[in-house]
Amino acid sequence: MTRSHQSVWTQEDYDNYIEAVRARPVYEPPTAFAIGLASHTLVNAGEPEVMFGGAQVLDTWYPHVNLMEHFDTAAVLADVTGHSTGSASRSLSRTNIEMVLRIFGPLEGDGKYHPNIEILKALHQLLTSPDHTKTLVPQTVVVTFIGSLDDPPVDVHDCYLRLHLLSHRRVQPRSINLSGLIGLLPNVLWTSEGPLAPETFEMAKLQCLARGVHLRVFGVDKFPHMTDYVVPSGVRVADASRVRLGAHLAKGTTVMQEGFCNFNAGTLGPSMVEGRISQGVLVGAGSDIGGGASIMGTLSGGGKEVITIGDGCLLGANSGTGISLGPGCQVQQGVYVLSNGPIRLQPEGTVVRTWELSGRPNLRYWRNSLTGELEAGPTKAAVQLNPELHTKQ
Repeated sequence: MTRSHQSVWTQEDYDNYIEAVRARPVYEPPTAFAIGLASHTLVNAGEPEVMFGGAQVLDTWYPHVNLMEHFDTAAVLADVTGHSTGSASRSLSRTNIEMVLRIFGPLEGDGKYHPNIEILKALHQLLTSPDHTKTLVPQTVVVTFIGSLDDPPVDVHDCYLRLHLLSHRRVQPRSINLSGLIGLLPNVLWTSEGPLAPETFEMAKLQCLARGVHLRVFGVDKFPHMTDYVVPSGVRVADASRVRLGAHLAKGTTVMQEGFCNFNAGTLGPSMVEGRISQGVLVGAGSDIGGGASIMGTLSGGGKEVITIGDGCLLGANSGTGISLGPGCQVQQGVYVLSNGPIRLQPEGTVVRTWELSGRPNLRYWRNSLTGELEAGPTKAAVQLNPELHTKQ
């Protein structure tokens, strides 16, 4: 460490310290970093500080994410925790946090808002609370560094930071490396008392009953609800269980009760979502995904094309598509456009394969009521979202 044990810091001390840390040849500033609160399986309730190393990480919540910014803060946290380069997660003990806050002392009263410092203060207060070690779910404070978002995640904390970046709209779906993410994430019991390991359910329920608390289970899954971690501005989500952490909901998006949005997928502008947006799918501004509509993903079911729905598209109720739709396209209610099926173009009457139309704009897809054939032709009217449903949210 570089003078980080110093008790009183002046502005000159701070400036010299930052310069020295960032000038070290072994140090590389991270692309992204964040201070978080991690939940763990119980290892030793009497020694909460050792849980980071010995217990399974269940989740990590990052109140604020940093992407190509706050490099001085990253340098301080890296120096105090012994991090130098690449992607890694480090435990932040109460002593570590107190040390970091002393270093940041000269920034107090400078009239600027420092989100990471405010988070450290709040987490320090949490760690010093007498009730901190009495919770059913043990928690520790961590700092996670990501060297490059082009590299795959390295641990559970890293996975959660990438999912937070997506839901905070700091990065777009399909723009960062998520290889191996599902394999790294543990299967978690999501409950009213926090995340639990599924195998601890019975004992956890007994502990809750002893305290007069009813333990409710909301799901058993690798992904939590987005709104338990991130609430993006300007969106409506009628049923929080229908949007996973890692979903990207643009301002003006409405997800109704039967809508669904997976991780690494979402909207790029005001949209109505009453159907399913699968992993990897992007939906353009002004589009309407009708009730029960489905957009094929690539995680399972044999889909290979990563699908984009252009601006101003409409998928009618109970419709679906296995190809990308260009701007201004419409799919008739109850019609599924397969990824590689025959389709007749109108008014020409020629038959092509559906994949040949992938991404083509201003097409309407319907099923001929007399022949049963799938047909496509020019759209007749543009899609218009109800402005009352997508403004002032």
